[in-house]
Amino acid sequence: MKKILDRLTPPQILTFGFLIIIVSGALILQTPIAHHAGVQVSFIDALFTAVSATAITGLTTLPTASTWSLFGQIVILIMIEIGALGFMTFTVLLLTITRRRIDLKARLLMQDALNLRNLADVKIMLTYVFSLSAIIQVVGAFLLAFDFVPRFGWGKGVYYSVAHSISAFGNAGFTFFPQPVSIFQDDPYVLTVWMFLILAGSLGFLVWRDLMTLVKRQRRRLSLHTRIALSTSGWLIVVGFFGFLLTERGLSTLPGLTNLDRLMDTLFLSIVPRTAGFEVVPMSSISSGGLIILMVLMFVGGTPGSTSGGIKTTTLGILWRQSIAALLGQEHVTYGDRQISQSNIIKAMMLAVLSLAFVLVASLILSITETVPNGHGLEYITFEVIAAFSTTGFSLGLTPDLSVVGKIVIMFVMFIGRVGLYTVMFSVLNIHERSSHHQYPTEEIMIG
Repeated sequence: MKKILDRLTPPQILTFGFLIIIVSGALILQTPIAHHAGVQVSFIDALFTAVSATAITGLTTLPTASTWSLFGQIVILIMIEIGALGFMTFTVLLLTITRRRIDLKARLLMQDALNLRNLADVKIMLTYVFSLSAIIQVVGAFLLAFDFVPRFGWGKGVYYSVAHSISAFGNAGFTFFPQPVSIFQDDPYVLTVWMFLILAGSLGFLVWRDLMTLVKRQRRRLSLHTRIALSTSGWLIVVGFFGFLLTERGLSTLPGLTNLDRLMDTLFLSIVPRTAGFEVVPMSSISSGGLIILMVLMFVGGTPGSTSGGIKTTTLGILWRQSIAALLGQEHVTYGDRQISQSNIIKAMMLAVLSLAFVLVASLILSITETVPNGHGLEYITFEVIAAFSTTGFSLGLTPDLSVVGKIVIMFVMFIGRVGLYTVMFSVLNIHERSSHHQYPTEEIMIG
């Protein structure tokens, strides 16, 4: 076994590690103890749930509360936690607890899993990942308990608080209530706690480390990565908020909602597409304009090294700065007093183009294999694919009615969305960066 692991590259181990967790979770979920008595669960549905949980997506072919027993739901929560923090993080934790030496291979894996720039950051980041994750989730569960315990009683209230703190921080999109989550549409307190947890998970551990070191005055300024991530995230929330105010005027006509409720629902709607997927505002009530905004926000997602999916905020930030520089006729792309490297710009462009192509191909396949109900168009399929790729978990209703081929396609999309296109290219396809030792003459091409 050790010889096989030595032959595998870090991206290959990450990819196959996630696959092992998914298959193991599916086998456990298919056991009778994992679901309610009288409920029949096929292996494809158990596998779909395992992929969705490990990929921290939230798309489900079966209703969570009425299908899975308490044991099954705990298994799902464990897979969400592993998927959010990364299985290699738990592997290194186990090595630390057993006082075994963390070798170079494990450090390289952690560097790859957390998008770290150098090996020296591995041990420091591990401390931040576990301590920060534990503190945020405990605080979130404690705050949710003030609402859930009086509402559901002590037993269910505490369980729902812990479960939905894990799901919100992991940006997983799974809800464990027997009722639709829209029951909290008029509960600003719960929405505020969820928004805090979702943003905490979507910002990424590198950003949190930078912020904490700045607060402790261990450094004088934030890194370029953190500044781009925070500014892009802020602009996405602002644009999403005012966009939904313009498109979702129906929120103002819902009975029983105060002005504060409407503003909080709109703000929540602009934050939750960061791959959290809590349908406080049902997707069936969203206008066509609102669906476009949602798809854009989902496609971008969160920050690298976070619990979110999508092409990431830094990718959008780099491409936006590149576009501005090109329009102004500037040769170099700068942000503040720093210049963005050309290799970063090329990788951002490649990721955006490949991600868009991947979504289009998956949508094309599903348009052939699935039936679109009357009254819906191509958005019925494309929305679902983007939700799966960005690991958001929103649905217009396609997922529960997927064919076997459709389930396989969505599972593949969710897996790619969580593991990452780069990781898959460098592992499964065995693609390597090659330096060229010669250069051809340059020639201009007409564009536009």
